[in-house]
Amino acid sequence: MTDANRVLIFDTTLRDGEQSPGATMSHAEKLEIASLLDEMGVDIIEAGFPIASEGDFAAVSEIARAAQNATICGLARANFKDIDRCWEAVKHAKSPRIHTFIGTSPLHRQIPNLTQDEMADRIHETVTHARNLCDNVQWSPMDATRTEFDYLCRVIEIAIKAGATTINIPDTVGYTAPRESAELIRRLIAEIPGAGDVVFATHCHNDLGMATANSLAAVEAGARQVECTINGLGERAGNTALEEVVMAVKTRHDIMPFTTGVDTTKIMHISRRVATVSGFAVQPNKAIVGKNAFAHESGIHQDGMLKNPENFEIMRPEDVGLSATNLVMGKHSGRAALRSKLAELGYEMGDNQLKDVFVRFKELADRKKEVFDDDLVALMRDASTDPADEYLKVKFLRVVCGTQAPQSADITLTVAGEDQQATAQGDGPVDAAFNAVKAIYPHNARLQLYQVHAVTEGTDAQATVTVRMEEDGVLATGEAADTDTVVASAKAYVTALNRLRVRKEKLGGKDTREVSYKDAG
Repeated sequence: MTDANRVLIFDTTLRDGEQSPGATMSHAEKLEIASLLDEMGVDIIEAGFPIASEGDFAAVSEIARAAQNATICGLARANFKDIDRCWEAVKHAKSPRIHTFIGTSPLHRQIPNLTQDEMADRIHETVTHARNLCDNVQWSPMDATRTEFDYLCRVIEIAIKAGATTINIPDTVGYTAPRESAELIRRLIAEIPGAGDVVFATHCHNDLGMATANSLAAVEAGARQVECTINGLGERAGNTALEEVVMAVKTRHDIMPFTTGVDTTKIMHISRRVATVSGFAVQPNKAIVGKNAFAHESGIHQDGMLKNPENFEIMRPEDVGLSATNLVMGKHSGRAALRSKLAELGYEMGDNQLKDVFVRFKELADRKKEVFDDDLVALMRDASTDPADEYLKVKFLRVVCGTQAPQSADITLTVAGEDQQATAQGDGPVDAAFNAVKAIYPHNARLQLYQVHAVTEGTDAQATVTVRMEEDGVLATGEAADTDTVVASAKAYVTALNRLRVRKEKLGGKDTREVSYKDAG
């Protein structure tokens, strides 16, 4: 790094983000997200944990081969088998990195049941082994913020001498606060021999809502790599949100004279894609990427905005990839207008894909008076091209509702190309529709999550439904949008079942999380 104020952005959406229960992505989805991260200028992409499963290995390996700009990193526990497998996956990248870790706090030392001296020896051996394979090695003392300071200094010095080029300081359980975060980084850099020859990184979790603040405090103290995820996706309360760190640095450059290589105009598009493929919707008031982040309803605010947007906006919507205007489309809009509007929203497509989307758009426009930007984003989410989502398809659905339970649903599913019909009752129309699906396609999957939110306002608004299913430890998420909430629910339910079926076949009934790597930060 030639610029002392250049901050590297290390994105772990595909590794730490995917550890969120239910956020498992398909192979194609991982490749797509990695490509978007590469295009937007992320410096390092942690593509996965290669030893976890054959699927993870294949994804990391293919991402490594395809990356044009970013360093591709794989995660490995502190043992030779993990590290060798990681190297096999990333070695074809233009710029590969091995990231190995071990828990160093008193609590985490109990997991492998090692004494301080035994752990120190393990760190020396494994980091040395990783460096013999790859000249770019990152090492993390998991739960660093709860590790005794003297011991933390000791093991970091060992890792540096063994060849680590990046030292990551994880706040694994979101325990620290900004002042502590800064002081820890400052002391480590000042007191550890050789600290000036490596990059110090910060990896914060959001359990107390301070992940971004802790990361920025660490940067001010000397850290020059921030580990983060799109939308703050991650275990428990999530990770530091990439978009928050990048836009904070850009917006408050007056007090934080740092730079990143991220093209911020691509933030909204990748945020929407990650929300779609993970099944984790972005809360409306989420900083930077939430639906209301640039919305103004108060009369005073609206008046101020009309006079000067800077009265109530510290960032321009265009800076994060939002269209300056939310132009309304309708049933008279043509294909060229749709292509142009979708391009503004970050969706580039060929003629054949546009043809299919245009048909869906016309169907939607016939049911809605006005089609807004958010409707088009929901339409694109629903325009699945994954063959795995085609085994079961909703062809027809009719529900009968009344003031007296039970409700009933009459459904026709196309199963492997053959139409099958069933009628079922339930406690409400959605329950009845799900029971009808189960009558055609019996399964033991448990509904973990059922979530509905309106895409736009009005009685003709589209509803986006997210469904998460679990069976034998395997998780899958489905999402669908429709102006009819029950139809959207049935489609999302069927999509989740399709993906569950494929994942169970690939895993042989095993969950990818069976490899106990816990959390590397």
